[in-house]
Amino acid sequence: VQLQASGGGLVQAGGSLTLSCAVSGITSSIYTIAWFRQAPGKEREGIACINSGGNTYSVDSVKGRFTISRDNAENTVYLRMISLKPEDTAVYYCAATPRNSATMTTRVYDSWGQGTLVTVSS
Repeated sequence: VQLQASGGGLVQAGGSLTLSCAVSGITSSIYTIAWFRQAPGKEREGIACINSGGNTYSVDSVKGRFTISRDNAENTVYLRMISLKPEDTAVYYCAATPRNSATMTTRVYDSWGQGTLVTVSS
């Protein structure tokens, strides 16, 4: 399983970005794919996931601002981020697990992408 995250960059507060997670080696639609982020000096935290049933889950800090979605034809999972805040600055990772899960804890996920940096300036 290989995951490649992309789409990060520098954006002003209030702006938007869409991250992509290209999945290869598996059919992503039968896996749970999650987005995590890790800010400097902080632990990696799960923020959103989409499972094999297409159900989506997100943490309160990003609800209403971040949307996770999947394009099965492209085997790609997206994270659309709007109304970005400086506290959203982090390296964003996508990860996969074959479990049909709503859990966003690192120990559940077997495969990880390399991360893409999102910097939100104030």
